[in-house]
Amino acid sequence: MSKRAYISRYLLIIKKLEAKPYSTLEELQSYIDNKFRYLQKDDETLNIGFSKRTFQRDMKEIKDLFKVDIEYSRTHKGYFINQNGIDNMNFQRMMEAFDMFNSLNMAQDLAPFIHLEKRRPQGTENLFGLLHAIKNKFQIQFDYEKFWEEEISHRIVDPYALKEFNDRWYVMAKDYKDDKVKSFALDRLSDLDVTNRKFEYPKSYNIEESYRYCFGIISPNDKIPQDIILSFDPFQGRYIKTLPLHETQKVQIDNEEELQIKLKLCVTQDLIMELLSFGDDMKVLQPKSLADKIKKAHQKAFQQY
Repeated sequence: MSKRAYISRYLLIIKKLEAKPYSTLEELQSYIDNKFRYLQKDDETLNIGFSKRTFQRDMKEIKDLFKVDIEYSRTHKGYFINQNGIDNMNFQRMMEAFDMFNSLNMAQDLAPFIHLEKRRPQGTENLFGLLHAIKNKFQIQFDYEKFWEEEISHRIVDPYALKEFNDRWYVMAKDYKDDKVKSFALDRLSDLDVTNRKFEYPKSYNIEESYRYCFGIISPNDKIPQDIILSFDPFQGRYIKTLPLHETQKVQIDNEEELQIKLKLCVTQDLIMELLSFGDDMKVLQPKSLADKIKKAHQKAFQQY
């Protein structure tokens, strides 16, 4: 059996148990048989070979590969996933990528019906090296080019974490130039060198805490988060409900007139740019300082025409 068949079967097992906890072995087998028929349209060499003995082996492999525990409930007479593993965001993104990969493979002859953005991710070739350096606490050095500066600078940094925003990847690192933690975009980073010099990870740094009340990649720089209240027209409000702006989003009012939400965030340029993108479909109700910035930016844009 091919490696793709093994991985496909593992992920299909997880998807079934995520959608229907306490599935029986028979339900799992029926689900996998059905899904594999679609996969085999793209690759006739794919074989299933699913049995109780195979499933016992699969559970061990799934735990080793994906850190997801599958257990059997005697009470419910079915298999389920330990929630600690399935809640992992990295795992969820991997599942999303698996679905996309299989869908596009199946649809390779349907090009007229699928339109993808003509965009190639840049800088991702350095992801493995950066993860290696972060995990092993190795200092790195690279050349870096800012959009607003013509000269390329050489940086020596301690890499702490990776962060994604708007289809771009960033490495959060302490820059030896001024001993400050900064974000470096991978698409502007070149000649990466992972050294053998070790560094101490600061106990005080936590990327989740650093960006808890931050929208985007710009660091809040010790700014205090504020209660931000936004009003959207009902149509735009439907999008905001299905794809929240931030995890702190709470709905205040939802009727035929408006959707009003409350956020707890630091006001950064990334947030301002996001709010400006809504145009006249959104109004800042609070705080007044943010409303004034949005108003001033719209007035400046209007004066250009």
